Amino acid sequence: MATQLSKPQVPRHPDTLRARYNRMVRAAGAEGRFVRTRTGRVHVIESGCGPPVVHLHGNNTSSLSHLMLLDHTTATHSYLVDRPGFGLSDPDTFPLSNFRQCAVRFVDGVLDELRLGSAVLAGASGGGCWSVWYALDRPERVRGVVLLGSVPLFPGARIPPGIRLMATPIVGSLLTRTVTPGRRMLLHLMSSVGEGDTILRYPDLLDSLVDAAHDPVATAANIAEFRAFLSPFGVRSGTRIRPDELRRLSVPTLMIWGDHDPVVPVADARAAADLIPNARLEVLPAGHVPQLGHPARVAELIDEFTLGGVPF
Repeated sequence: MATQLSKPQVPRHPDTLRARYNRMVRAAGAEGRFVRTRTGRVHVIESGCGPPVVHLHGNNTSSLSHLMLLDHTTATHSYLVDRPGFGLSDPDTFPLSNFRQCAVRFVDGVLDELRLGSAVLAGASGGGCWSVWYALDRPERVRGVVLLGSVPLFPGARIPPGIRLMATPIVGSLLTRTVTPGRRMLLHLMSSVGEGDTILRYPDLLDSLVDAAHDPVATAANIAEFRAFLSPFGVRSGTRIRPDELRRLSVPTLMIWGDHDPVVPVADARAAADLIPNARLEVLPAGHVPQLGHPARVAELIDEFTLGGVPF
């Protein structure tokens, strides 16, 4: 008699996180669904009609951090994608040797399952790194790149000390076991990136960040990704976005930056925009997450860019 081997169980996000997440999506008038890729189930929030814009969120968060844009995007079809292990998506491994290639394959799989031959990619922070990597490797599938806030692997980036600690072997794991995150800690984190006041406009989003900080799946994904692009000695060379790569970034690029973004200051953003052949830099009075303080303006810029109405 043949023995039936059971498949390994995929770690599950906590029920409280899932319940709040789904409530927020319904309240925004959007729809969530799963697509299946090689990494497992990937959760996508959809809204609107028009040319496709695929959003890739940053670390320590999920697609919920882009949800406020859906009230204002009127001319595009938004796909808010939870990256592996974040939001409601299944986790994946982030190998040190080919993390960048894994990110490209993930976006390939999502676009394939959404049946999108090409799309605009709107990436925030770490999601901005994935968007630029993908545009460099698959320019034929990228109509344009929108960077929502600074990209932590750009030239001139200053990785926050907290992230460097989380990426440090043993220390990062010890911190996650001994520190109990709450609203006060999350508010301190948001203040450190210039968004301490704006996050208070979104109490549900702040609570969702607390949920994620207590989610072992999302926490493990955070630490794994930090370690995949950071060593104890700095950014790993295979993940860094070098000046010569910016010079060959061939797709139209819209950089929406905060004037007090501490990760990549505006002066370094201007230097990066000068290297990219077809780039525009739009500076808003914001920190690292410009859509928090200016959802209508950010959505307007994305719509105009996607429809080709922004001159370059």
